[in-house]
Amino acid sequence: MTVSHEFLPDLTGRTIVVTGTTSGLGLALSGALAAAGARVLMTVRDAERGAAAVDLVRAGIDGTGSAEPVLLDLADLSSVRAAAAEIRERTGDRIDVLINNAAVSLGPHSRTRDGFELQIGTNHLAPAALTWLLMPALRAAGDRGRPARVVTTSSLGHRTGGLDLADLHWERRRYSPTRAYGASKLANLLFAAELDRRLRTAGDPVLSIAAHPGLTTSQLLTNALARGSTWRSRLLVLPDRYLSQPVTTGVAPQLIAATGPAEGGDYLGPTGPFEIRGPAGPARRSAAAKDLGLANELWQITSAATGVTPDPAGLEQR
Repeated sequence: MTVSHEFLPDLTGRTIVVTGTTSGLGLALSGALAAAGARVLMTVRDAERGAAAVDLVRAGIDGTGSAEPVLLDLADLSSVRAAAAEIRERTGDRIDVLINNAAVSLGPHSRTRDGFELQIGTNHLAPAALTWLLMPALRAAGDRGRPARVVTTSSLGHRTGGLDLADLHWERRRYSPTRAYGASKLANLLFAAELDRRLRTAGDPVLSIAAHPGLTTSQLLTNALARGSTWRSRLLVLPDRYLSQPVTTGVAPQLIAATGPAEGGDYLGPTGPFEIRGPAGPARRSAAAKDLGLANELWQITSAATGVTPDPAGLEQR
C-alpha cells in the first residue's frame, strides 16, 4: 500500500511506531511512512489481520523502508507492557516517533480487561501507559537538532463530551456512547498538552504534538456499528459517509505532526470549514482542552489507574 505525500522528508534510518494499523488511518500512515524510508512497527490486535496489513505496506515499498507487526491489545494493560518491552528490545531502545493512532468509538457500554470503560481505556489510558513505557527509547533517539516525537490523535469529537474525573468509567451516570467517546478524545488532548509541559520542564529532546484527521472514510464508525450502538450514534454515520475525505488525505495532519514543521504543544487538523476536511494546519481546542488544572489531575489519575510511573516525572521526583 503506497501513499504519496510530497511534504514527507526522507525517513531512511528513522524508526516509527504506529498503533492501530490493520485498516483506515493506521494502515495509510504506515504505508506513507514506510514508502518514505522509515522502519515502521505496526501494532496490531489480531495476528492474521496484522500480517495481511503488513503485506499490503511491504508491497508498496520501493526504497529502504520496512514494516513489521507487533501484537498489542490496548484493551489489556498486560499486552501494553509486553508490547512496549518487545518494541524497546527490537529497536535497541531507540524510537524516533510514536503515533498513538488506534481508537474505538461508540458501541454499547463495555469494559476493558482491566475493568475500564472501553473507550477511555482504549483511547486514553492504554496509549498514555504505552507512551510512558516507551519514553526512554524516545528520549534516547532524540536530540536538540531533531527531537523524537509523540503524536496523540484526537478528534472533532473532543467537543462533544466533558471529562468527569470522579466517574471516569460511567459507573454512576447513564452511559452515553457519544459523550464517552468525546471524553476519551478530550483526554487525548489534555494528555498531549500535559506531556508537552513536562517534557519542556525536564528539557527532554522529545516533542508532544496532537492531531486530528477531520472526517475520514475510516473503519472507526463501521466497527462501532458492528459492535452495536444507539440510534444517536448511528446518525453520525451519515455525515461520515457524505462529508468525509479519503484516509489518504486525512492522515496529513498526523504525518506533519510526526515528521514535518511542527512544535511541541501544537494541535493540527484540516483547515477547511468546521475542520472536517482540507489542507492540514492549526486546529482549535475546546475550552476544556485548555484547562491546565484538569490536564494535571488527569495525568495523576491515569498513572494511578494504569499502575505505570509517568515519564517524565515532575521535577520534585527527579
